[in-house]
Amino acid sequence: MLVPSAVTCLHAQEKPKRPNILFILADDMGYGDPHTFNANSQIPTPHLDRLAASGARFTDAHSGGSVCVPSRYALMTGRFAVRGEMNPRKGPVIDQERMTVPAMLKANGYQTAMVGKWHLGFVRTDDDNAVMYDYSQPLTGGPADRGFDSFFGMHASLDIPPYFYIRDRQPTSPPTETIEAHDSVGGPQNWNNIQGAFWREGFIGSDFEMEQVTPRFTDETTKYLKNYADGERKKPFFCYLALPSPHTPWLPLEKYRGKSGAGMYGDFVMQVDDTVGQIISALEKTGLRDNTLVFFSSDNGPVWYDKDTERFDHSSTGGLRGMKFSSWEGGHRMPFIASWPGTIEPNTTCEQTIVFSDMFATLAELTGAEDLPESAGEDSVSFLPYLLDPKKPPSERPPIVHDGRTIRDGDWKLILPGGRRRNESSGELYNLKEDLFEQHNLYQKQPERVQRMKDRLNAIMKS
Repeated sequence: MLVPSAVTCLHAQEKPKRPNILFILADDMGYGDPHTFNANSQIPTPHLDRLAASGARFTDAHSGGSVCVPSRYALMTGRFAVRGEMNPRKGPVIDQERMTVPAMLKANGYQTAMVGKWHLGFVRTDDDNAVMYDYSQPLTGGPADRGFDSFFGMHASLDIPPYFYIRDRQPTSPPTETIEAHDSVGGPQNWNNIQGAFWREGFIGSDFEMEQVTPRFTDETTKYLKNYADGERKKPFFCYLALPSPHTPWLPLEKYRGKSGAGMYGDFVMQVDDTVGQIISALEKTGLRDNTLVFFSSDNGPVWYDKDTERFDHSSTGGLRGMKFSSWEGGHRMPFIASWPGTIEPNTTCEQTIVFSDMFATLAELTGAEDLPESAGEDSVSFLPYLLDPKKPPSERPPIVHDGRTIRDGDWKLILPGGRRRNESSGELYNLKEDLFEQHNLYQKQPERVQRMKDRLNAIMKS
């Protein structure tokens, strides 16, 4: 784990009050959806715009991958996802002995809570994918066993059965009923089979309503903040809200329907924006806002095709190439906002390259965490200097591995054949400083650079 010692020493001398930390993670939201990142967005996002105006927008921030599980793994562990097996259907993706961000903060004086979508696995009790767990027994290996004092949420995405709520280690209502599969193919907005109001057939709990999941998680988070404010406040808190939206099924509440210029997807993004507004309002009403560091981001790019951009005149990726599942920038360059009143300069833009795995080192340095295992957060680089001064000129950082075939090194990105992209016939090399939209493939023109980057990728993979 890499931590700038100069900043550590400065903070040790000043002994600042450690902030509460709130991380809000959207699901499948594109870089170009929030208006503050894309002036041409067809989706009103006043609350995200206001949050960005109160702090810093990071324009070169990356998730841990272009799909759900790798991103959440990197965020929680400070490690690139290529270091583990990313299959939550087999069991916990995070090893029991692995130090996580919440475990690190908890060991250093924080109380920790999670609300929302986990998607990093629980201990399996049955080989049948339809059953998965013995619901009469505690669900282990999840958030409550990986550093969180409390958890209310669900095991995976809202289109992956079984569908049920979990409080700590127990289902609130075991999924004993069934729900039929649903999609929006052939509907009035002509979505494909993994867009729209899409979910798979499976078991469902009696208290689980698809349309009410995002509101339920919003209520649980605001309740947590209120209870904290009404309590003794002996410890600062770390709260992680992992929303299931705007991932499918796109189920905006009635008051948002038809209100955006990007169909039911845009309407659902509006609901996410309003959720952020409700959470920030709860912080303000409880007097917690001034000493709470708020992060907002998304786990990967959207399911948004060229035909959708043309139809709605809305680029969910802000013009970036690719989307979810892709090694191109649209798959993993994320809207990322950090706001901390009185510490992060308002209405600033930061161009430093960061990645989800950097949260471990950043929060460890910020909170003065001590006695960390040597193996903890080995791919994590603190960006605390850029929280303290977002306008600070960007600096070089070690390479970022997005997946086993993709590496970012400085301004350069290499995608080897077989990476997560639509065209797998040849390798690709881009200079992102000069070609952010990845239109000019230099793979054949710079063989020496390609080989150097291959060697660096191989070295990281072997380590």
